[in-house]
Order: sequence, then structure tokens, then C-alpha cells
Amino acid sequence: MVQRLAPARAAALRAAPFTYDAVGATAGDLPAGYRPMHRRAVLERRDFEGAVEDLMRWRVHERAGLWVAASGPVDTATVVDMRFGLGPLALRIPCRIVYVVDEPDRAGFAYGTLPGHPETGEELFLLSRLGDGRITFTLTAFSRPASRLARLGGPVSRAVQTRVTDRYLRAADR
Repeated sequence: MVQRLAPARAAALRAAPFTYDAVGATAGDLPAGYRPMHRRAVLERRDFEGAVEDLMRWRVHERAGLWVAASGPVDTATVVDMRFGLGPLALRIPCRIVYVVDEPDRAGFAYGTLPGHPETGEELFLLSRLGDGRITFTLTAFSRPASRLARLGGPVSRAVQTRVTDRYLRAADR
């Protein structure tokens, strides 16, 4: 279950600077110097509104195996503090919403990394309803290691990112 982020923690995350300069770049050309990622899946589900609700209320992230504490459903003032892993070894993943997409046949959001995140960059989660009723879920991101652990992890860090991305794509179809 998605947890409500404590007001003091939410205020601290809202005040924190993004950890990268190209804020909003997932809406266009991805910046050089980062590892780009673009994945897309056609979902089996056909309830676009339900898929959007799951995404905007953090259920996709939660179903992908992240512990989620958010200031609320996704909007431009939302901050989120996620965790991946168990106990004291869990990775902290603090982010702030950069922009929201809210169109009749496209919906989603991008969030950017904040201090304490093991990576630096941005990720876009976008649902699109096609003319035949099918729904696509697209993830676009750019990132590079921010923490010493992530830099030392090299291929392992990339494998974890790939695994979480696969989990997001599957979680959107539940």
C-alpha cells in the first residue's frame, strides 16, 4: 500500500534541487553524457482510464516491487520517496515530478532525481491509447551513477535498472 509521505519529509524534498541540469529533457531530445533508455510495451489490458489511475496513484511502482511513500497522487507538486530492497540495505529513491501529461489519449509523468538517489537523471512513464483501443506503456529515461555504490556497481547497477524497468512494464498490465 502506498504510504503518505510525512509533511516534513515532503517539504524537504520539494525544497531539494534536482541532481541534474537537463530537467524536462524526457519530453524531447535526451542529453549527452547519460545512459539513455527507451522501452515500450503493448498492454493486454484495454481499460485506459484504469491504467492511468494505477500509474498516477503509484500502483505501478508498488506492483513493480518498490516501497512507495508519496505526498499524494501524481501532480506537478508531488514528491515521492521510494525504496528498493529490504531493511537497512534498501536503496532510497527520492524524486520530484517534473511534468505531467494529461491528454485524452496520453497520460503519464516524468520525475527527476533528488539528492540521495543512487542515480542522477529523469524518467518518463507514458500511457497512450491507440486508435484500435490498445494501450502502450512507454518508459524513457536518461541516467548516470550518482553514488559511489552505483559507480562501483557498474554492470550490476545497469542490470538492476533493467530489471526494475521490466517490472514496471509488467506491473502496468495488472
